[in-house]
Amino acid sequence: MYLKNYNLKNKTAVVTGAGKGLGKACAIALAEAGANLIIISRTNKDLTQVSKIIKKLKVKCKSYVCDITNYEEIKEIIDKQSKIDVLVNNAGTNIPELFTKVKRENMEHMVKINNIAAFNLAQLCANKMIKARNRKKIGGSIVNMSSQMGHVSGPKRTVYSMNKFGIEGLTKGMALELAKFNIRVNSIAPTFVVTPMTSKFLKDKKFKKDMLNSIPLGRFADMSEISSAVVFLASDAASMITGTSLLVDGGWTAR
Repeated sequence: MYLKNYNLKNKTAVVTGAGKGLGKACAIALAEAGANLIIISRTNKDLTQVSKIIKKLKVKCKSYVCDITNYEEIKEIIDKQSKIDVLVNNAGTNIPELFTKVKRENMEHMVKINNIAAFNLAQLCANKMIKARNRKKIGGSIVNMSSQMGHVSGPKRTVYSMNKFGIEGLTKGMALELAKFNIRVNSIAPTFVVTPMTSKFLKDKKFKKDMLNSIPLGRFADMSEISSAVVFLASDAASMITGTSLLVDGGWTAR
């Protein structure tokens, strides 16, 4: 038998920023693969809609309204879970500005969400995973949402690249320390995906044309292409993959 299992039945997955965009797509894709979900977002209305979709897939779904930068709130949520097998560390933001014009409050806001909150959540979930008696046997997977901008950079992406290069370093460090528990840690590095966050940037026709010209495949990524990659890394099909970044970038970084 040479095809490893993509089935996530009986696994419990945490997804942050799950109310819309990539987080929503990842949560639904994990549910389609059989996982039970713990979804976290700042907006109750969004979570309710996502939860209804997931429950129609005959899996369990818990939802929590929370600002992930609130450490005590996120700790309380993670501590109360009976088990966690998968974390998709997805919540993030971007405020494009020229380096010389970056507002200090915007830079600190992005670091707080994209790095500090991501670190805290990963640490809390890893400690929860380690407590499972059979962890070495069943394994675990943490997927940090990075970006092609965690490998290269571009105009008005200085702070975002700083954040995502940091996520890549965090991923590698975590992978080395958690390997002894059979917890794998990888990142997903998408190119531009049409989501609620990126759609406002893509309204700029020149920007949109420049971005498409930078992608050898000549198109933006579909959310399902990112969520499918997340399911792969979460599953036993990726059981020998840790400490690396899966670039879903249409060839952007091959140039």
